Amino acid sequence: MARDTVFVFTRTPRLGTSKRRLARDIGARAALRFHLATLHRLVRALARDRRFRTVLAVTPDGGHIAGLPGIPRVGQGGGDLGARMARVLGRARRGRAVIIGSDIPAAGAADLRAAFRALGRADAVFGPAEDGGYWLVGFGPRRAARPFDGVRWSGPHALADTLANMAGRRVALLRRLRDVDGAGDLVRVEK
Repeated sequence: MARDTVFVFTRTPRLGTSKRRLARDIGARAALRFHLATLHRLVRALARDRRFRTVLAVTPDGGHIAGLPGIPRVGQGGGDLGARMARVLGRARRGRAVIIGSDIPAAGAADLRAAFRALGRADAVFGPAEDGGYWLVGFGPRRAARPFDGVRWSGPHALADTLANMAGRRVALLRRLRDVDGAGDLVRVEK
């Protein structure tokens, strides 16, 4: 059996391009600091868990992220979020694969262990986000052909649209968490 793989989806941390919506609220430097701190904390926690392989999925392709030596990297490629996720998941075609976002401060290795446990009995697993999207998506070897087709990204319908593509598949849901897109999200997470 192929080894379970976690892909941490992230934008290359750069001043002015990292967490742009958050940067409008708190400033570019503070948004970059948040992005780097959250990304490093998550990746280090996941990399310590030997039950799965941790890989950074970076955009733009070839982007450099300092401070995470030894963590393999792959490019996300072009297209919308669904096209990029499908491409990255295709790299782990035979095994179980999970994508997690890098802007979920409450997420950790226990969530990934729960996702892989869920994939022992389900074809797909999702971590619902407070905003109607999802902070984690994973599939076993038996995957829907086009799980991300027609999904309205960055809005309240992303999870519902993706679940509609899962007709006839067993789906598991993890705990609901908040991703950080703006200052309001950051305040709620800090509480």
